[in-house]
Parts: sequence; C-alpha cells; structure tokens
Amino acid sequence: MEIKTFADFDLPVKVLDVLADDNLFEPTPIQKKSFSHILSGRDVMGIAQTGTGKTLAYLLPVLKQWKYNKAGNPTVLVLVPTRELVVQVAGILENLAQNLTARVIGIYGGKNINTQKLLFKDGCDILVGTPGRVMDLAIDNAISLREVKQLVVDEFDEMLNLGFRPQLTHIFEMMKEKRQNILFSATMTENVDAMLAEYFRNPIELSLAKSGTPLEKIEQIAYKVQNFNTKINLLENLLQTNSDLSKILIFCNNKKHADYLFTKIDEVFPGEFDVIHSNKSQNYRLRAMRNFESEDLRGIITTDIMARGLDISNITHVINFEIPEIPEQYIHRIGRTGRAEKDGIAFSFVTPDEEARILEIEVLMNKELQNSDVPENVVFNPVKIASEQEEVFMKDIAPVKMYEGGGAFHERKEKNKKINLGGPTKRNPPKTKPSNRGQAKAKAKKKK
Repeated sequence: MEIKTFADFDLPVKVLDVLADDNLFEPTPIQKKSFSHILSGRDVMGIAQTGTGKTLAYLLPVLKQWKYNKAGNPTVLVLVPTRELVVQVAGILENLAQNLTARVIGIYGGKNINTQKLLFKDGCDILVGTPGRVMDLAIDNAISLREVKQLVVDEFDEMLNLGFRPQLTHIFEMMKEKRQNILFSATMTENVDAMLAEYFRNPIELSLAKSGTPLEKIEQIAYKVQNFNTKINLLENLLQTNSDLSKILIFCNNKKHADYLFTKIDEVFPGEFDVIHSNKSQNYRLRAMRNFESEDLRGIITTDIMARGLDISNITHVINFEIPEIPEQYIHRIGRTGRAEKDGIAFSFVTPDEEARILEIEVLMNKELQNSDVPENVVFNPVKIASEQEEVFMKDIAPVKMYEGGGAFHERKEKNKKINLGGPTKRNPPKTKPSNRGQAKAKAKKKK
C-alpha cells in the first residue's frame, strides 16, 4: 500500500490527533522509508540529511509498539549527543504521548544528579538522555537498563566525534543483547562502520541521500573577505541593508571568536542578538533558544553546538562567519535553514586562508557556491585578530665555536697540561673516622 498520510501508518488515534493539531499530515521520505523496517523488529541504520524528519521517523513506530511496563523501568532508551537535543526530543515525545500513559523523562549532565534521581520515583517508560548521564544513573542503580527493548541512538556520527564511544559501549553492556537497535546518522564514517560491525546485528541500512549531498532548497552564496574584522563590517552592512535577514544563525569556529563577534554586533544592534556555546549555562542556553524561537531575538551567534539536530522553525539565513575545518560540518550548519520544504539561504564569509576549505566542501557536495561581490561601502579593517597573526620565527644563528684560540678562551701551555693522578686520598683508602663523638671519647680514654 502506498503511504500518503500518517493515517496510513495505522498509528494510535491519540497520536494521530496530536499530529493533526500540529498540522502534520504527510510523512517525509525518511519517515515513509523507515517505518515498516522499524516495525519489523530488525536493527536499522538510517542515513539521512539534517532537516529531513529523522526524529519522527523513529518516534512514531516506537510509540506505535509501546506498551505499559508495571516494573517502572524504561523499555525505550533514546540517546542523543547534547543537552539541547535531550530537551527537544523529550518535548516532542511528551507532546506526542500527551494522551497516552507513557512516562517520558529527559536527563543530561550539568544538572544535580541527586535531583534527577528523584524523577524516577514514579517510574519511567521512555528515557531520553546523553550517554554520560544515562551511564552515571545506571551505575548508581537509580535506573535499570535491563528491560530496554528498543535502543535509539540519534546523531550517531556526532556522538562518536564527541568522544562518547566509551560511554556507549558501557551502556550496551548494561542492556540485554536481545533488543532492537535503531540508529540514525547524518553521515556514514569509519567509526560508525566499526561500531556497527562490533555491536549490532546486520542492521538494515536505509539511505535517503549520500553523505554530503546539499539540501536543494538552500541557496549558497560566498563572499571573499580579507580578514576577521572586515567580516564584521560586512555582517553589519548586510544586517543594516537586508531586512530579509530576520531570523539568523551565525556560526563561528570557537567560543572565543563567538564571544568577540557578539560584543561587536551587540554594540551596533543592542538586544537583537545573543550568543550560545558550551561555556554558557544550560538555563542561559535554553532561554536564548526560546527567545530566538519566539523571534524576540533576530539572531544567535554560536559554535557548532547548534549545528546538529536542533529544530528551530523558520530560520531565514545561516551565516558561516568562519568556514568549518570539517567539510561535513558545513552541511549540518546550513541544514538549520531550508527545513520542512521551505527555502533557505546560506552565506559564507571566506578569507584567503579559508579558500582551501571551501574547495573541499564543494568537492564533497559536488556543487559550487555562488560568489557574490562584497558591497563597495564595506570598509576594510587591516587589524588582525590573534589567530590571524603570522608566527614569528627566530633567525638561525651560527653556533659559537669555543676554545679555538683567541679571546679569553685559549689553549693551555704545554707545561700546564698536567694529568691529575689523584692525591693520597685517591691512592690509599681514607682512614676510618669515628661515627660519632661518643666513640671518639671512648678511644681517647683507652689511649690514656
């Protein structure tokens, strides 16, 4: 039967009602492709670009199969790489299950672990969490993973990139082998392949598009700019002259640069932007995201912490203020716009040192970025930031040859070239001295 609407999935009516309330009627291609395979009970490995509806692709079949567990231990475990994704996925689950009796709990690091233990006093059916915090709670016996029947690992490649493999393997060992593993990833890497071979049973591989394929609804434009501070002038110009830049994500490559850019932009557009990175508290980050979603903010300046998984609606533009060092990360960044069949625009500010990175990205996508001229009234700023400063190398100095005659260092005269054969103490062993004054006095009395 051809799948045309969510009703064709034979989902519980209570779930269909929620989807209808959210104006969701037609499944995306990855949702159509994965639904029956997940219901089959076999392990599934799904490769799909960001923004294609992966979250509902695994949540809907999981909810269709879910059954109440009297023991109060989770039967479904969903692992995601970041705290923001825990909040997002748990929120979607709570919404979908609002008319069911499923108990959904989301946990992540950075919160008091003893406070989180209290969340489980009334039991848990579906647990969403980051690997580190799930492992910690399981080790402390706050939760048991022995009854997990379905394991979902979302953003599998990013989880391995972030170094979560030890936690993942520990969690796998805490669960029974007889379970279904549902894995989703934006890219297929060597690390993902290695984990599949070692821990999972011949998963069905579903691929919606090859790794690196760009989202066709995103217009990609490159500006060639001399340096970081001139990029700031370009950004200010675009924000002042282009009213379409109304809901923007701006990506920097590290926290220091993100903070520096924010201070400069906030001077010109006070209160219109905020900055998010891993040094910001969880409450700060969630508050900034809520303000951005509700359009109380015009934009967020961030690092790649927001390049994966997060579903913020109606982002008009993504700006790569700096070009990522890993080409695949570019795909994840621009995938924040052009979602849900809408058009999007991605700007990339490229210095001469970053042109090689852009070339790698174009090779990966098999698509060239469209070059655009920098507006004439953008002022060139010659001041370079620390990371752009040229390294200073000391000039090699020929080593000074010592003792070659002349100056204070000269060869000794022949008569002074004596060989030290050692004095009496060298030729004969020294006389034994008394070990202390008491022994010396005793010997003196005997002589008398």
